[in-house]
Amino acid sequence: MANDLETLKDETLAALKEARTHSEWDAVRVGTLGRSGKLTGLLRQLGSFPHEERKERGQALNRLRDELTGLIEQRGKEIEELALQQRLAEETVDVTQPPATAPVGLIHPVSRTIEEITTIFGAMDFHVAEGPDVESQWHNFSALNTPEHHPARTEQDTFYLPATGESEEMRVLRTQTSGVQIRTMLGEKPPIRIIAPGRTYRADHDATHSPMFHQCEGLVIEKGITLGHLKGCLTEFLRAFFNQPDLPVRFRASYFPFTEPSMEIDIGWSRETGVIGGGADWLEVLGAGMVHARVLSNCGLDPAEWQGFAFGMGIERLAMLKNGITDLRSFYESDLRWLRHYGFSSLSPATLTEGF
Repeated sequence: MANDLETLKDETLAALKEARTHSEWDAVRVGTLGRSGKLTGLLRQLGSFPHEERKERGQALNRLRDELTGLIEQRGKEIEELALQQRLAEETVDVTQPPATAPVGLIHPVSRTIEEITTIFGAMDFHVAEGPDVESQWHNFSALNTPEHHPARTEQDTFYLPATGESEEMRVLRTQTSGVQIRTMLGEKPPIRIIAPGRTYRADHDATHSPMFHQCEGLVIEKGITLGHLKGCLTEFLRAFFNQPDLPVRFRASYFPFTEPSMEIDIGWSRETGVIGGGADWLEVLGAGMVHARVLSNCGLDPAEWQGFAFGMGIERLAMLKNGITDLRSFYESDLRWLRHYGFSSLSPATLTEGF
């Protein structure tokens, strides 16, 4: 074998011996056998040799190519085996160690409270109804017997939006989910039994009020509905929600333009300790009343034939009372520590308390 071929072989073997990674090995392979490799270059120069030397040199080059190809492939397999052994050594798992636990998401207290409310009223054959957050003034106020001069219709209390389309009347971000009641009475035939949980908006912000909050309203329209049905329904709801079968419940006369008679509902409470159901004090938790005859007429229902009751409650307020939360603003501050403390596991769905 010519000296230049011996030199090429020695250089290739030395480079293969020093190669430790796949990239280093591949550089040797390409530098020797590639299109621009050293051996390929020698093969291309074969035509420049005299005819009598060309055959012998060509045979020597072919033998060298076969030998180097085998050596390079063998070294490549050795490097792959070394890399595999290194990975196995580095990726060894100690099966005696406890597994790493990933953070688990929790259900927000507002979402859980909505689930609980829906579950309790669902057992009373109510179904959930929905409506738009942006309402007309007619659905939000006028159809509910709220006069133009009512304080709730001022810009100090209500968020107004520009009119759209052919209407010149400004729209509102709904101040209550009562608009869903109106839409239901207009779109469905009685009997009706719905609850309407959802976001509502009012221009107020402090420790117990928020510009955006959640409310749940309910509506029952049937024949022969009386105040007794209202009292029985809400008493059972409050006792089931707070898990107190003997929870004191009081109905106190009040005023709402869309119900007559109207009332506010109080529960037994201790002002000193904050304990629900204990003490001699009362705490207001929701409002209710018999649906006003004008509201029924505005929705095309005959008050002489159909009667009903409606109620409304603040979802955050119920969540605060049940879970001992003192500041409404905490619900929306996205504090992970607070959420981990007051959140609920997704594996513990809301269910009716035993006995209700």
